[in-house]
Formats: sequence, structure tokens, C-alpha cells
Amino acid sequence: MGIILTPIDRVDSITKEDFINNYLKPRKPLVIRKATESWPALKKWTFEYLKETVGDQIVPLYDSSKADPSKPINASASEMKFGDYIDLIQKEPTDLRIFLFDPIKHAPKLLDDYRSPTDLMGGFLDKYPNMFFGGAGSITFLHYDIDLAHIFHTHFNGRKHVILFDNKWSERLYQIPFATYALEDYDIEKPDFNKFPALDGVEGQEMILEHGDTLFMPTGYWHWMKYLDGSFSISLRAWDSSWAIKAKSLYNLTIQRKFDDVMKRNFKSRYMNWKEELAIKRAAKALADGEPR
Repeated sequence: MGIILTPIDRVDSITKEDFINNYLKPRKPLVIRKATESWPALKKWTFEYLKETVGDQIVPLYDSSKADPSKPINASASEMKFGDYIDLIQKEPTDLRIFLFDPIKHAPKLLDDYRSPTDLMGGFLDKYPNMFFGGAGSITFLHYDIDLAHIFHTHFNGRKHVILFDNKWSERLYQIPFATYALEDYDIEKPDFNKFPALDGVEGQEMILEHGDTLFMPTGYWHWMKYLDGSFSISLRAWDSSWAIKAKSLYNLTIQRKFDDVMKRNFKSRYMNWKEELAIKRAAKALADGEPR
């Protein structure tokens, strides 16, 4: 059977009523191809322009190695001048990525180059965009965002392969306890079902994002991404209207994250091994119980 992936819905444009009723309320992903037509960034944000604007800023870099159990989540592997990194990803494949980079902090004028899609929904955190850069072949491991925001993820200057899973599949995806990422020992593109049998039959969606495409990822959606070209994206985040989800977000960002960091510092690989073993046990139980129903 394998992992069952179907295409993500794709439209050129969409009305607010259609978006809310058919995608926001039912928590269904969508790609909007022309959501950025009015953005100056669509033509303006070339690699050269961003180098000129942010070039000397030192940025943390992340690679494809498995997380160090003794370090906090999102600990970087190295750092580099932003301009030097842009030169690198234009020249050759690399697994180095820039993750959760806030360009507005260093170049406020970029704020004028894009618009949050407030014609579709409210709750946007306009002053807190994140940018992501990757070299050809670099991978963002399977995870969902800890703050549980809805995400409008727009891609620039290349292609990116995206695979999504509804949060109901969390245990079957081998979610690590006290975290929002999955076991990093399997390849989602070519999983070993003998080693990870709970993945067999998991249902998700996929697509290739191209320049100017905007992907709507509902709150809590698992996402895995692979840069097919050296390229970059910007994510605009919006709060869900549910107070239960907002409370869960606050719990994730405060209690859960702090507890996990303390346990990592004190117990290191022993704690991580326990979490991985528990993830495997939970996945096996979910498979045996026929979850999710």
C-alpha cells in the first residue's frame, strides 16, 4: 500500500466565502497561484536584491543531520554572512538552510513588498514574517509548527517539493513525545516499511511549489519540504479563532518547550532514546488499533 499521497487543490484565485467554507473551516490545504500578483516582491525579490538589502547580516545555518539530543530544538549547525550563503546556494547543491529568518528586523523596507491575504481571513501577525532559504537538495524534516498558526507559505526563485499530513496522523508518523517533529530515522520519500510499519497506509498530500505559488497550511499540519533548486520562501502566519488552539499554542511554547529543553540538558541521549522508543511504541499501538478512525 505505502504512503498514499494525493495532489493538493490548486486555484488561481479564490473568494473569501469559498476559502473559509471549503479550506479554512475544514482545515484543508490549498495552493493559490496568483495570490501574490500585486506584490512588488514577486519581481523585486531576486537573490541579488536580497543580497544588497541584507547581505552582511550573520545568519544561523541548519543542515540535514539528526538533532543533537543535548541541544535545544532549532539549534543551528553553523553561521555565515547572508550574502555569502546566497552565493553558495546559487553555485551548487548544499544541505545548508536558513530557518525562521526575520528579514524585516534587518531591512524594514521589505515590509512594503508583500501583503498579508486579509481579503481571505484575519488574525495575521504582520510584523512577524519568517523567511526560509535552501540549497538544491536540502530538506526540512517532517514537523508541524509549534505555535499552531495557519500558514501562508509563498515560494520564490525555484521549486520546492512539499508533502503534508493532517495532524490526526501524528502517532502513525512517529511523533516524538514532548515535541512537534517526527522520528528522523526514516526517509519520507522512500520509507522502509519493515522498520517503520506504521507509515504503511498513512494518507497525505503533495505538490511542487513554483515561483509565486502560495500554499495555505492549516493549523497543526505536518509538513516535509525539499528544495529542488536553490530558492526561498516567506511564511505569513495567522492565529486560529479557536481559544482551545490558542491555549495549546501557549502550552507548546512555554511549558512543553521548557520542560523538553531541561530534560535534554540533564539527561541528553538517555532522554532522547526514551522518547524515540516511546514514539515507536505509540506508532505500533496506533497501527494495531486502526488509528486514526
